[in-house]
Amino acid sequence: MTKTVLSSQEMLAKLVSFDTTSVKTNLELIHWVQDYLDEYGIKSTLIHDETKNKANLHAIVGPADKPGVVLSGHTDVVPVEGQAWDSDPFKLREQNEMLYARGTCDMKGFIAVALSKLPEMVKKPLKSPIHFAFSYDEELGCLGAHSLAEFIGKMPVKPKLCVVGEPTSMKTITGHKGICDLECTVHGKESHSSLAPYAVNAVEYAAELVAYAKSVARRIGNEGPFNKQFDPPFTTVHVGIMKGGTALNIVPNRCEFSLEVRNIPEVDPEQIIEEIRQYAFKNLEPRMKDIDPKSGFEFKYTAGVHSFDIANDNPMVDLVLSLSGANSTEKVSFATEAGIFAHQGIPTVVCGPGSIAQAHKPNEFIAKEQLVKCENFMDRLVDKLRTAA
Repeated sequence: MTKTVLSSQEMLAKLVSFDTTSVKTNLELIHWVQDYLDEYGIKSTLIHDETKNKANLHAIVGPADKPGVVLSGHTDVVPVEGQAWDSDPFKLREQNEMLYARGTCDMKGFIAVALSKLPEMVKKPLKSPIHFAFSYDEELGCLGAHSLAEFIGKMPVKPKLCVVGEPTSMKTITGHKGICDLECTVHGKESHSSLAPYAVNAVEYAAELVAYAKSVARRIGNEGPFNKQFDPPFTTVHVGIMKGGTALNIVPNRCEFSLEVRNIPEVDPEQIIEEIRQYAFKNLEPRMKDIDPKSGFEFKYTAGVHSFDIANDNPMVDLVLSLSGANSTEKVSFATEAGIFAHQGIPTVVCGPGSIAQAHKPNEFIAKEQLVKCENFMDRLVDKLRTAA
């Protein structure tokens, strides 16, 4: 049987042709990758979500009884609706040494290079394996990676390294902040606005809690703790969505807002969340319940990503530096799935082609030279794993 052989650019063109916007299924892409791996005798495992409409994929190339290297990437992309694209966002377009399409940079470019190197990986035996780990719903809060990382973390032989291929311009990233997202629903008591003192204004009580959250953010910004390797060098607290009320002459009985904590590795985000919750329960709710016992605050966690921080003197950092050709490391404030793999005890580094500055924008692109740099990285990795167990 003739086996599929694609260059990294050809593989990228195939991958971006699948519309894997997070609100949609990713199964068409996953099944295509599964069939491609099957051509080379590589069996894969799918880990589905509860709906069975999305799946993670895990596969091992090489001896499963040796500690190997995980190549991690997410298959979902952000929406294109409302953006002004100059061409079909799901068809690769080349112009001036740039490759345009949704997901080229974030982050199908890394997956494309990894998969295009499969023929080389199986050409000669690897002494240490390569794991393909492709997830769903990263853009919705790294939802799929938890079950994927847990699956890999519980394997009889745990990998010695995970490389998360988010766009870093092939720089070696050894740490990022964590994310803890919270949704708050405020239940009030409705009335005509002329009787406002006898009602419980959900919007106003929500605003009081938002104001308190802002005071917490200011305190942390002024007092720390600080980690100067990050920008900004402290944990941030941010309210990004707030909605409530139906008409000016109606006291609103419901308000919702979403709060985000992005923590440096030294800070436990749960402590910040709990401080905000306790302010609501102890300082605001008693006044609300004096008017209506049914009123109050309801909190729900919506997403969470562990921070991660790997020491620069870790041998796996030296390995990634040698593979990428870089001579220094950096830390970033955006989050990736790296924290999830690191939480499973797998040394993890972020390094991938493309610039994060292009992610999520109309006319998203990746420079061809970035794919070449990633190809060189993969070639060095394959050579390394052929000689080192």
